[in-house]
Amino acid sequence: MTDKEDNGLSEPSTMAEPDNPPHHQEPPQEAKKPDKINVAFSIWPPTQRTRDAVINRLIETLTTPSVLAKRYGTLPADEASTTARLVEEEAYAAAGGSPNADDEGIEILQVYSREISKRMLEAVKTRAASGSTADDAPQSPVAASVAASTISEEISSVKTESV
Repeated sequence: MTDKEDNGLSEPSTMAEPDNPPHHQEPPQEAKKPDKINVAFSIWPPTQRTRDAVINRLIETLTTPSVLAKRYGTLPADEASTTARLVEEEAYAAAGGSPNADDEGIEILQVYSREISKRMLEAVKTRAASGSTADDAPQSPVAASVAASTISEEISSVKTESV
């Protein structure tokens, strides 16, 4: 017997060692810092896919029972589709502009969102005021377009009067 075996200090068995020999061990984590990657992230303008999703959500909101529908009624699918597209297009145009370097488009996205809400509410209010309901004959796309344009003009005139 050797001295190491006698005093209980035997060498560890090679079965417990990792498969990689010591010279193939990975360097400590501090040595493996990734290079900084400059990634520009901007949420404005939204992709066409995002805009289509907004339109689909507007159509759903306008055609299904909701708090809005309880007060102003639901719209037939074809009228809701026309209204939703007009609302989104007008809100997109109103938000327009390019984002500031500081906010990555967040402020413009907020304007876009507010414009959508405001224009959708005005469209259903105008429709309800005209006495049209989902049970009535559906409003033609041209009439819906005219109503949406009128709402847009009214909003613009209110903005100029308040300035």
